[in-house]
Amino acid sequence: MTKFLNNCTGVILAGGENKRMPVLKSFITVEGHRIIEKNLKIMKQLFKDNFIVTNQPEYYTYLETPLFGDVYDTRGPMTGIFTALLNSSSQWVFISACDMPFISEDVIRFMASKRDNHDAVVPISKGKSEPLFAFYSKRYMTLMEKSILSGEKSLRGFLHNHKKGVQYITSRDIKRIENGKSSFINLNTPADIDAHLRTEDIIKFKKDFK
Repeated sequence: MTKFLNNCTGVILAGGENKRMPVLKSFITVEGHRIIEKNLKIMKQLFKDNFIVTNQPEYYTYLETPLFGDVYDTRGPMTGIFTALLNSSSQWVFISACDMPFISEDVIRFMASKRDNHDAVVPISKGKSEPLFAFYSKRYMTLMEKSILSGEKSLRGFLHNHKKGVQYITSRDIKRIENGKSSFINLNTPADIDAHLRTEDIIKFKKDFK
């Protein structure tokens, strides 16, 4: 039996305005499955409890997974992460965006092992932090809520301002673990699909959404 990661809930953020795609990014088919279905399957192997944060619940009820809407009417992923922390029964949440088609169970397990004495575990890719593929502790709730209410929306800015609590995982460490495509690829535009997906998935996307 697969061992669940302790004291942590898996959360997919299914938000964003989706302006540059003709379809919900979470519904793009990769290797025969919608991204959100593919990622939820991985999450269920890692975490005893999982849920989705979305303001469009009508699209996701078929997944039979708990759904929560943003607790504040403020756009941006920080609101989604705060909502996740507020609704989690665990001390930690693992956050993944809904448009990341190649998330790695091995990378997530490695990151989880670095949580001790920290409030967040965040990987670095190509010189930038990846705050939408990261672990967050409930200890950040008050600070995060304060940032949201003051209009500060930048997650990277938030992490920089509270960097004493952040364990950053280097690109070198991630590359040693990953087997295949990067966990940090996300599909924001049709050009990203052409760049990162296999030929049959590109053809299906163009056929379905031409």
